[in-house]
Amino acid sequence: MTSVTLQQGISTVTSIGLIGIENSHVDHFIRFLNTEERFPGYRATTLVGGEPERRDKLAADGNIDQFVENPADLIGKVDAAIISTRDGSKHAEQAIPLLEAGIPVLVDKPLAASVADAEAMVAAAKKGNTIILSASALRAVDEVAELKKAKETVGEIQAVHVAGPADPNSEYAGLSFYGIHEIEAALELTNEGDFESVDVRRSANGVQAATKLGDILTTIHFITKDEQGQIGFFATVMGSHGLVHSQLNLTKDYNFPLLDLFVKSIEQGSSVFSEEKMLRAVRLLQAITDQL
Repeated sequence: MTSVTLQQGISTVTSIGLIGIENSHVDHFIRFLNTEERFPGYRATTLVGGEPERRDKLAADGNIDQFVENPADLIGKVDAAIISTRDGSKHAEQAIPLLEAGIPVLVDKPLAASVADAEAMVAAAKKGNTIILSASALRAVDEVAELKKAKETVGEIQAVHVAGPADPNSEYAGLSFYGIHEIEAALELTNEGDFESVDVRRSANGVQAATKLGDILTTIHFITKDEQGQIGFFATVMGSHGLVHSQLNLTKDYNFPLLDLFVKSIEQGSSVFSEEKMLRAVRLLQAITDQL
C-alpha cells in the first residue's frame, strides 16, 4: 500500500475513501480522522456518491475536496476505504473491486447480508493480498467486556441472552441492518462458539432465535420498533449459581474502536479479526433469516 502526499502539507498520509455517506457513521469517521485527528497519518480524503446536500455538508465538516461517483472510482485515488452503506446486500459489489485492487476495506456492519457475498469478499481480499475487516460496535462496549468476566462471580456460563432492535422487513436488507449487532454481541459473549441448528420463531413484532454457541445455550431477540420508538440493546449472562444482566450502551464514540482496529490492521499488514470470526457472524445471520 502506498501513501499519498496532500497538497497542503509535506507529510504523507494514508488517504481513505468513504462509501455510503448517507449513514450517520460517516460523520463519526470524519470527526475521528479529520476534525479531531485521532489517527495521525490517516485522513478521509474522498467521498463517494450521495445526495449533493449531504455530500457538501460532510465535505465542509471534514475539509474534503475530492469526490467520485462509484466505489470503483476510488482505485488509484485512495489507500484505503470504509463502506458504511446501510444496505448490507450492496457491500460485496462495492468492496470486491477495491479488495481485488489491493485496497484495504473496513465494512461497517454487517460484512454482508448473505454467506455467499461474505465469502466472495474474503476471497477478493485474498486475491488482492489486502485487508478486510468488519465488526459490530457492540463487541467493544464496556458492558460486554464486563459481562465476559461474569464467570468469576456467577460460575461456569450456561446460557446467554441478547436482545435489541431489528426489523426483518427493513428496506436495508431486512434483519441484517440492526440484527447483526445482537448476533455479534452473542458471539462475543460465547467466545465465538460454533453452532449447528437454529430454532427461529416470530411474534407480531419480534423474532426469537435459539441455538447453542459452543456449549452455551443462546437466545437472541430482535424487536421491531413501534410508533413510540425502539428498545435498546441488552444482554444477560447466566452461570451455574447466578446471572448478570446489563444494558449495552453506545456512547458518542461507539465507532471509534472499529476504526482503531482498522488502523491497527493496516499497520500490521493483516486483519486483527480472523476470516472465520467475520464469516461465522454472517452464517448465523443467514441461518436465522433463511427461516423468516
